[in-house]
Amino acid sequence: MGLMYDARQIAARDPAARSVAGVILLYPGFRALVYYRISHFFFRIKWRGIARWVSECGKRKTGVEIHPGAKIGKGLFIDHGAGIVIGETSVIGDNCTIYHGVTLGGRGHVKNAKRHPTIGDNVLIGTGAKLLGNITVGDNANIGANAVILHDVPAGATVVGVPGKIVKIDGIKTTSHAVELDHTDVEDPLESELKDLCRTISELTDKVRALETELSEIKNRQE
Repeated sequence: MGLMYDARQIAARDPAARSVAGVILLYPGFRALVYYRISHFFFRIKWRGIARWVSECGKRKTGVEIHPGAKIGKGLFIDHGAGIVIGETSVIGDNCTIYHGVTLGGRGHVKNAKRHPTIGDNVLIGTGAKLLGNITVGDNANIGANAVILHDVPAGATVVGVPGKIVKIDGIKTTSHAVELDHTDVEDPLESELKDLCRTISELTDKVRALETELSEIKNRQE
């Protein structure tokens, strides 16, 4: 039931999907979830060696590395999948979307401790984003492509940049970022500041040139 729900969610949210059957047969992101569900079952009954073996097989077949100890809710959409790493103590809520190259990584090496991120429901994580440590990302958050997140992200926030900066916090949304797939509809705050700085320099340069021209004309009239 859980895997069928996952397949239906992927088919509904991916505009390239043609059918649920196509998702089940062809999508590496869905196959990665199949391997994960099996390995997580063995992990929970403490057959850890078999769990890691199944997980390793899944990584080699799909390019997605999900530790069997991670906890993943229903409806996860792994788009493309290549290069995704999800650590042992990661927690992912329901109906999230994760693009290729994403890392949910740990900080520290203390055993039996929470070292990886906790992701809320309906969260979208853009291509290449790195979320590191025991942080919490609230429901309906939007993590921009290639962002590096080292601190908690409030619900409904859009975060971009290195390190990640909150650029806006939405109100109550009728649909989520994970459904809309709007991870590119954000602007890096550092890029905005650099654009403003360049614009200011250009304006000052024009004023200096105008002043030089005016002084030159005054000098010529005096001569």
